[in-house]
Amino acid sequence: MPDIDTSQWTILATEYGIKIAMALAIYLIGKRVVSFATNLMASTMTAREVDPTVANFVRNITYYLLLALVVVAALSQLGVETASAIAILGAAGLAVGFALQGTLSNFASGVMLILLRPIKIGDFVEVAGEAGAVKEVAIFATTLTTPDNKTIIISNSAIFSSNITNYSTQPTRRVDLVIGVSYESDIQQVKTELMAIANADPRVIKDQAITVGVVELADSSVNFAFRPWVKTADYWDVYFDLHEQVKLRFDELAIEIPYPQMEIHSRSN
Repeated sequence: MPDIDTSQWTILATEYGIKIAMALAIYLIGKRVVSFATNLMASTMTAREVDPTVANFVRNITYYLLLALVVVAALSQLGVETASAIAILGAAGLAVGFALQGTLSNFASGVMLILLRPIKIGDFVEVAGEAGAVKEVAIFATTLTTPDNKTIIISNSAIFSSNITNYSTQPTRRVDLVIGVSYESDIQQVKTELMAIANADPRVIKDQAITVGVVELADSSVNFAFRPWVKTADYWDVYFDLHEQVKLRFDELAIEIPYPQMEIHSRSN
């Protein structure tokens, strides 16, 4: 092996040092440019009132694709043959793909969730056994926030392969209440009072039928189905308020709301 004098080492070190510095500069500057460009794209989509779920998903996909191009450009600066590098990455990607089938399934499910849009940011949903407001639909997982402010992260494949209940898609919802009264109560009076309570609440939609009727003759009570319609946004407020109004009104009229009880009769021989 021929000897390399100090000047040659200096030239080589300088040459490769410059290449490494340029590669790092391309990567760092390129990463900043990609972040700026994708954030600008997301802001533009938001200004044009594009659905936040779609905007976030497109931003994430674009970010990683552009970042991959930046990495290839940095490798090219180091003298790496990009065609060979892309071929090697493709082969490695195929091998990794087989090893990460679940992750790819999450990605594919995420794409389908974006395309079909059964859920979107802000919707209150029940999916994969969990319920909460959709905070983010990302590439691999969806984030929910529960009513008691817990964060739940669910894989997209689990969502797409299960039943999805979306409580926010319809403008109105029916409030389903079951009101129990004693067997001694006047059925017609109870029906009249429940209807009056519903009609007195301005949030109850009056042009949709309010259902009031006996739904069950239970062990300790006669149970009434009480089902008014409200705007979806008013659902829980009306749900709680109607229970309170029923209790207050029935107390005024001495209509008994019974609790489970058992009568025991003893017989002496």
